[in-house]
Order: sequence, then C-alpha cells, then structure tokens
Amino acid sequence: DAGDAHEWARRGHPDNKRPLSDKGRAQMDDASRALCLLAPKIDLLAASPYTRAMQTAEIVLTRYPNAAREVTGTLVPEAHPESFINWLRLQGPREVVAALGHEAHLGTLATWLVAGTEDSRVEMKKGGACLITFRKPPAKGAGMLEWLLTGKQLAKLK
Repeated sequence: DAGDAHEWARRGHPDNKRPLSDKGRAQMDDASRALCLLAPKIDLLAASPYTRAMQTAEIVLTRYPNAAREVTGTLVPEAHPESFINWLRLQGPREVVAALGHEAHLGTLATWLVAGTEDSRVEMKKGGACLITFRKPPAKGAGMLEWLLTGKQLAKLK
C-alpha cells in the first residue's frame, strides 16, 4: 500500500515520489518473510527508481543480505519489457533475479517473458510475486510461470 495516488497527485507530488504507507511497509515485511520460503536465495534484486520500489527493496533486502542491489529505469511503468532483458544481460550471469516495479508494467513484463506478447495476461497485485524460470537465457517467450501469488496470499504463508 502506498496510499491514495489521486490524493498524492492532488497535492502536486509526482507519482514516482509516492512512498509506501505504514500499512504498506508491514505488508511487505509479511510478504518478504514468505518469499524467503519460496525463494531461499536471490542473487540480484533489481528495483525501479521510484520511491516506493526503493523502500520495498530495502525491506526485501533485510531477508536477503547477500543479494546485490541495482536500480534500473527498465522497471518504470513506461519501459518496454525488452529493455529489462537487455539491461539484465549486462549484469552478468545470475541464477535468481528479483525485479521490483509497478503494475501494470510487471504484469506486462511477466506476460512478455512467458508468452512473448505485450498484451498482459498476468495481474501482479500489490506486494505480489511470481517465479518465472528459464531453460535458456531469459528472452521474449522463453520463460515458464511456476507460481503467482498476491501479497495477501504471501502474507498467509509467512
């Protein structure tokens, strides 16, 4: 939860500066506990430069202290899915990469990785997560969706 986007905008603040609410911080703490059960290791945590994504990254990194952290504009809402893959290739080989961004972009990215289309078929709810695996290097349509959970579902697993 990052509060009311319309109220934030009404006050004249840009959306990229909207922070997590106290409720959102607690939700991410719960979700990150469960994420550790499902994905015991993260090698690289890639985050959008938006304030709430950076705050989420800080929470997730408390559970994965050995993960490298990188900020990338390829995870902002306007970015094309291919830009993330191109950026990822420059990061060198990584076994497990977590991407923190924004909906509807993350749903589009997941759909593009699995189905090769930009017509999103995946809805990433706030605080949600999915696991996409690859038998060959990550590319358009090369992924397999292993699981998809909402933040509420993750919180129940903690």
